[in-house]
Amino acid sequence: MTELIPVLDLMSGIAVSGKSGQRDTYKPLRTVYSGTPDPVDIVISLKREGFKRIYVADLDAIEGRGSNLEIVRKINHVLPVMLDWGVKDIESFAFALDFADKIIIATETLTSWADLGEIFHKFPRQRMMVSIDVKDGQILSRDPSLTFGEVKSILEKLKLEEIILLDISGVGTLSGFNLDLLNNFRGMEDALILGGGITPEEVKNLNDRGVNKFLIGTALHSGKVGLQ
Repeated sequence: MTELIPVLDLMSGIAVSGKSGQRDTYKPLRTVYSGTPDPVDIVISLKREGFKRIYVADLDAIEGRGSNLEIVRKINHVLPVMLDWGVKDIESFAFALDFADKIIIATETLTSWADLGEIFHKFPRQRMMVSIDVKDGQILSRDPSLTFGEVKSILEKLKLEEIILLDISGVGTLSGFNLDLLNNFRGMEDALILGGGITPEEVKNLNDRGVNKFLIGTALHSGKVGLQ
């Protein structure tokens, strides 16, 4: 069964949108789900639409410019939140547990893979997710030598139920998901949640390749795709 997971990016207390991870150019979100970029109002409308959970990126926290955690807490009372707030280590992971249903450990901000192992040994797996962040075909990581093969090997050992594969270059473009990235994770399709450029037209083809979960932002907020 296909699951569409709404995306909400937060900056300076409001929902924002942009393209390809160019965060300094992001603007207040215009969405069919609200007349304003108020995050809680948007999420209430998404719940009414029938969505079951939401992916939230706290861009201020990821960029090291404060956070929107109190807003995330309010959102989490409406829909369970999968939160990327720039986890760097076990301390930043633990701190966020009071604010969201699941905390995302993203390759972009994680200090080291040793920290990932420590988090997995100390906390329940149902409270965590890993996001493989990719830009311009390369893994975004503090370790520039990290390869797709190495990441796949690590994640196979962890036996995660869900793994986000996020092509930041495709965010906001509606250009379609980069299938070359998907080829790097053959055999793991059932666990993957794809994000970045997803279009309604390609979902069926991706279903045929074994992927059934998708992050949707631009296609959702522009009204091109929904649950109805």
